[in-house]
Amino acid sequence: MSLSLRVPMARVIAVAVVISAAIPSTAAAQAVAIVGGTVFPVSGPKIERGTVLFRDGRIVAVGANVPVPAGATTIDATGKWVTPGFVNAGTSVGVVEVDAVEETVDQTAVGDHAIAASFSMIDGLNPASPMIAQARAGGVTSAVLVPGGHLVYGQAAFIDLVAGPATALVVKAPAAMVAQITSAERAQLGARGEVIDRLRGLFDDVRLYMRRPADYDRGDLHRLSAAPRELAALVPVLQGREPLLVVANRASDIENAVRLGHDYGIKIIIAGGAEAWQLAPALVAAHVPVLTGALDNAPQSFSTLGQRQDNAARLRRAGVQVVIVGNSDTEDEGAFNARNIGQDAGTAVAYGLPWDDALRAITLAPAEVFGVADRVGSLAVGREANIVVWTGDPFELSTRAEHVYVRGHEYSEPLREDLLTQRYKTLPPKY
Repeated sequence: MSLSLRVPMARVIAVAVVISAAIPSTAAAQAVAIVGGTVFPVSGPKIERGTVLFRDGRIVAVGANVPVPAGATTIDATGKWVTPGFVNAGTSVGVVEVDAVEETVDQTAVGDHAIAASFSMIDGLNPASPMIAQARAGGVTSAVLVPGGHLVYGQAAFIDLVAGPATALVVKAPAAMVAQITSAERAQLGARGEVIDRLRGLFDDVRLYMRRPADYDRGDLHRLSAAPRELAALVPVLQGREPLLVVANRASDIENAVRLGHDYGIKIIIAGGAEAWQLAPALVAAHVPVLTGALDNAPQSFSTLGQRQDNAARLRRAGVQVVIVGNSDTEDEGAFNARNIGQDAGTAVAYGLPWDDALRAITLAPAEVFGVADRVGSLAVGREANIVVWTGDPFELSTRAEHVYVRGHEYSEPLREDLLTQRYKTLPPKY
């Protein structure tokens, strides 16, 4: 039986229109000047009636008296707010389409006995996902794709939300190795203490594998904790070239993670951190940043009995580097809600986090934590032109992202809800 390849011309044209709308303008070589707005560089003080000038996808000038070159495209931002694009540092945008449809969920690897260190989020990234446009519409220009899993989840990736093949989106991959110490059941073990012990044994084996690769190849070593591919993926963690992002909420688990980092010379990042406020001085001393949310005002599990909605504010006040992410218990870190990261930051402000710190927590702070602050996260000369012009305070629900630039290209494509509204706003005739 043969399948017909003939497609109605009207459908071809309709598809072409949608695709072309999703492709950014290509006048990247032309200078663009955003003028007259209140500019928040994040890396420096606020600039009233400022100008941000960019060309070829990079910022070339920021200030109050920047001359606009002849022929430049000018965007009047008078009365508007101009910020770096937001970074959602804990999302599944592009790797999850519909949570309830298994074939669209590419976030979690099985691995080798709960260890999936070689699993890369980029390999399953769908750059054509409509969730990417959704996120951009909320002023999110970059994201950290964080895998799910069992004990060692795999490799997180830092991406820009641009159009193109998956590799074109990459800013840094891997950006971190991800593991958890909150659930023995998920780690396929029997007790909580066994989880941290398994991680220690794993890193002992990685050390051995690093020192004696030839012996391993000859089979002269005892059986190690994981397959060589997984051990090799963990080598950069032990060498200090890649941080270990540890999902931990209970204070004792966070303390174990900090101790693990100290004992093995590993750069630790805490994700979740419901009770992190209890350990703020130790986190500051160990230079451990925390990725946490601000939506939960009550415990969601026995691991979060010390949950406080002012967690981020308390941590920042103590000197901990804080990155605002969605709360997993409320599914706000999911692909569809990646665009809501500004609301998470606004909630943190309502519970005591200074406004400037909240903006930093979803722009420059995640860029610093994942080692890409030389490219994104601030409005500074040489940085990527990831810029958003807002109608007002971006943490207010009524504010809209009026212009969204990623690497100097402006995106304004119709969203999925726009297309659905257009399609179904008129009821079909009754027969």
